[in-house]
Amino acid sequence: MRSAILSAVFACCSVAAVARATQPEAPRPEFPEGTPVPRSLTPQEAAWLKSHPIQTLRGTPEPPSGPIECVAEYEPMEGILMSWEGGVSFTNVLAAMAKWITNDAATLVYMVVDNAAEQSAATTSLSSAGALMTRVKFLIRETDSIWIRDYGPRYIYEGNCRAIIDHIYNRPRPADDVLPVGFAEYKNHARYDLDLIHGGGNYHLDAINRSFCTKLVVNENPSKTQMQIHDLWQSYQAVDTHFFDPFPTSVDATQHLDMWMQVIADNKVVISDWPNNVGSTQDVICDQAALYMAAQGYTVFRTPARSVGGIHYTYTNVVMCNNIVLVPSYTNPSVTAHNEPARLVWAGAMPDKTIIQVNGQPIVGSAGVLHCIVMHIPTARGSGSPTAYLKNLRGGESLMGGDLVEIRWISDDDASVTSVDLQLSNNGGASYPTTIVAGTAPDGSYLWTVPPISTSAARIRAVVYDGESHTGFDQSAANFSITSPLLRGDVNCDGAVNFGDAPVMALRLIDPTAYGMAYPLCDPAAADVNIDGRVDGDDVDALFNVFP
Repeated sequence: MRSAILSAVFACCSVAAVARATQPEAPRPEFPEGTPVPRSLTPQEAAWLKSHPIQTLRGTPEPPSGPIECVAEYEPMEGILMSWEGGVSFTNVLAAMAKWITNDAATLVYMVVDNAAEQSAATTSLSSAGALMTRVKFLIRETDSIWIRDYGPRYIYEGNCRAIIDHIYNRPRPADDVLPVGFAEYKNHARYDLDLIHGGGNYHLDAINRSFCTKLVVNENPSKTQMQIHDLWQSYQAVDTHFFDPFPTSVDATQHLDMWMQVIADNKVVISDWPNNVGSTQDVICDQAALYMAAQGYTVFRTPARSVGGIHYTYTNVVMCNNIVLVPSYTNPSVTAHNEPARLVWAGAMPDKTIIQVNGQPIVGSAGVLHCIVMHIPTARGSGSPTAYLKNLRGGESLMGGDLVEIRWISDDDASVTSVDLQLSNNGGASYPTTIVAGTAPDGSYLWTVPPISTSAARIRAVVYDGESHTGFDQSAANFSITSPLLRGDVNCDGAVNFGDAPVMALRLIDPTAYGMAYPLCDPAAADVNIDGRVDGDDVDALFNVFP
C-alpha cells in the first residue's frame, strides 16, 4: 500500500515537473511605435523580469577622479532633452512644452527621434505648436518610451567639464537604457557607469551636495545596503543622500520622489499636501518629509495632490528651465479646482520665474507628468571657449624614461571640441616647450612614450580647441618626476645614439643657447661623450666611435 502511494506521489510530481518545464517562457516586452508605454512597470515587463532580472552594467564601474559638482535643476541650463515617443496624445504634450522652452526660456530642446521619418513628423508637430525650430536639435537614436527622466543622462561637472553619470534603468527597455551612451557620444562628454538599478525620477538634489530619494532604490538593489547606495552616490556625485519612505503602489505605481517633492533652490522645496486624504499613508509621508526638510533649513511650500480613480494627480512634477517653470494642470472635473491654487503656490515659491501651466491630463494616467518626460542639460562653463580637465599626471607621479603611459583627460564646449594638443614642461609649468602630440582627436586618451630625460619638475598641459579657434586648457596641479639613465651622446633625446645626434651635436658646439632652446628637455651632460668635463671636438670623435 505504501509503495503504491509513493508511486502515485512520484508520478504526480513528475507530471508537475514536466508541466513546469514545458511552460512557455514569458515573451520579451515589445514597444510598438506610437503605442503609449506607461512610466510604471507593465504586466508583460513584470513577467519577463521574473526570469530575466536587471543586473548587467555596460562597462566597468569607475567614479570620476576629479572635483565633482552635481547640477541642480534650478541652475542655468543649455537645453532640455526629450524623446518623441508614445503617439499623438503624448507628443502633443512634448510639443506644447517645447514651445515655451524654445521661446520664453530661450533654451535648446534636444529631441530624440527613432529615424529620419519620425524627425520629419516631429518637425511638423513642433513647428505647428509654435516651437522655435532654430533652437530644436534632433538626435536620431531609437528609444522605447517617453520617460526620459528615468533613463536619460544625469549630469555632473568634473572640473569645469560636463560629464554623465549613467545608472542602470529599472525597466527592461533596452533602447531607453543605452540612450546615455548615445548622448555622451553625440556631445562628446565623459560617461561613468554607476552600478545601481534606478529610475532617475526617484531622485532630487540641490546645488550644495544634498540629495533625496525614496527607499524604492533599496528594494531595487537587494545586493546593496542603503549605506552602500548612499556611498555610491557620494563617490559618483559628491552628494549626501537622504532616503524617504515611498508611497504605496496603490497610490503611485512608480514610487518616485518627483511625484510629490521638488527641490527648487538651495533652501526651498515644494512638497505635496493631501487635503482630500488627510491621515492617509501618502499624507503622513509628505507631512513627515516637510518636517524633515524644514529641519534641514529649507523653506517648505505645499501644493495640493489628489488620487482619483487610481491616478496620482500631482503639481510637484514640474519642469524648471532658467526663467520659466512649467506646472501641470488637469481637466479631470474632480481635480480642476486645484489648478489655480497650485499655480499660486508656485508663483509664491518662485516669484522671479514665469509660471506656465501645461495640460498634463493626456499623460498623467500613465503614472507620470511633465518632469518625467524631460532631462536637464546644464550649460557649458567655458563662456564660449572649450574647457578641459586632466585626469592623471596631475602631480606626484614617478615615471621612467621609455615607459608607455596613458594620458587621460576630458573636454567640453558649448559646440564641440575638435582637437587637442598635449604639451610637456620640465620647469614646473613655467613654460611648455615640448609638444607631445598636436591635433589629436578629443577622445580623452593618448598613449605617450615618456622621453629619456631626468627631471623632478615635469608637468603636462592639455590644450583643447573648438571649431571657432577658441582654446582652453588644464594642466598638472603639481610636479611629477621622470627618471632616465644618462645616455652619453643622445643629444636629441630620442633614446638612442645614432647619426641623428651628429647635427644636433654640431649645433651644441656652435651655439649652446640655441641648442638649449631647441632641446630644452635634454640633459646637457649627454653631450660630454668622453666624460672629460667639457664639450668640444673630442666629443664629436667620441660620438662617432660609439655609433652602432
